[in-house]
Amino acid sequence: MIPFEKCPVCGAELKEKEVEKLLRGGDHTAVLRVRAEVCLHCGERLYAEETVRLFEQIRNKLKRQQLSDFQPVGQSFRVDADRNTNPIETDAA
Repeated sequence: MIPFEKCPVCGAELKEKEVEKLLRGGDHTAVLRVRAEVCLHCGERLYAEETVRLFEQIRNKLKRQQLSDFQPVGQSFRVDADRNTNPIETDAA
């Protein structure tokens, strides 16, 4: 799949795995599962050239709001950690 026998970052072993990739374009985010070579030491991911081209196509569609090919899967929320420093409240009975 990838022309590397070892991780180009740390030199450790690579293993092909299915991974989840988040892609952002404009105000939209897409989640997809793809195959990647993953370093077993540092976690670096290496993608096939055709997979990277797919990422670019999806990002461009998200930026242009061409969303008809995508299936909604819930909602996303942005959380500003600096403004949300209160501990999480629980409903203790």
